[in-house]
Amino acid sequence: TMIGLTTVNPYHSVNPAIRSRCHIYRLNDLKPEHLRKVLDRAYCYLDKNVQIDEEVYDYVINLANGEIRTLINTFETLIKTATDKITIADAKAALNKANISFDANGDSYYDTLSGLHKSIRGSDVDAALHYLAKLIIADDLQSLCRRLLCIAYEDIGLANPGIGPRVKAACDAARELGNPEAKLPLSVVVIEMALSPKSNSAYLAVAKAMEDIENGKSGTLPKHLKNTYSFDPSQTPYLYPHDYPNAWVDQQYLPDTLVGTKYYVPKPTSKSETSLYNRYMQIEGYKKKN
Repeated sequence: TMIGLTTVNPYHSVNPAIRSRCHIYRLNDLKPEHLRKVLDRAYCYLDKNVQIDEEVYDYVINLANGEIRTLINTFETLIKTATDKITIADAKAALNKANISFDANGDSYYDTLSGLHKSIRGSDVDAALHYLAKLIIADDLQSLCRRLLCIAYEDIGLANPGIGPRVKAACDAARELGNPEAKLPLSVVVIEMALSPKSNSAYLAVAKAMEDIENGKSGTLPKHLKNTYSFDPSQTPYLYPHDYPNAWVDQQYLPDTLVGTKYYVPKPTSKSETSLYNRYMQIEGYKKKN
């Protein structure tokens, strides 16, 4: 019996041969009440009789961000450096971290990431910077950078195609610099992302195409698109678009069962996607003439 755990998407990161032989389950984030039970058990195992203020438990739970190992290590440090009582002031001094509460109003660490995502999507630059500051202080650049890359391609996309490489460059710079200097490239790119034109047309297009595939709506590749030579003289040959005006020629690309299906719906909210929209409409005009 093999039980494996991963923090990345197993449908992308796990070998398909292994994945097909496994059941995949999602583990939900631990809630504060679960983490408190862990601390209570840890206290029983630690051989020291120390009085702990209730605020200290909440402080340690907030710092852990749902990570059990961090939770126990932090708690153990407090216990072993204490005398007979631990106050919130003692905890802050011992751990040397500001109290960044991700759960003051029921919000978790991942809710803060979601707040950053939705603020950038909604073009609220000040809210985006607020959540960015919390996440930088939380010192988890990997999760933060992963989310910024997701936003760049999901919510900005074709409205500003150059944003993806710029976000990647900023994230690479942030990881190389480390905290606290990581805030420099990340603040620049988050401001640009928040104020950039937005388009989710590419995201919606591929989601619709994947939905068709998952629902069995597909078909056989047209013969003239296959990389196999046919000796059948009646078969329609593949037409090389570059040999025709405007690099376009009328021929079928979708399977027979999907001819006429439209996935991409342009959102001309920027000069960039407007140019794509114009090309799209030009091609549609060519189709009507044939």
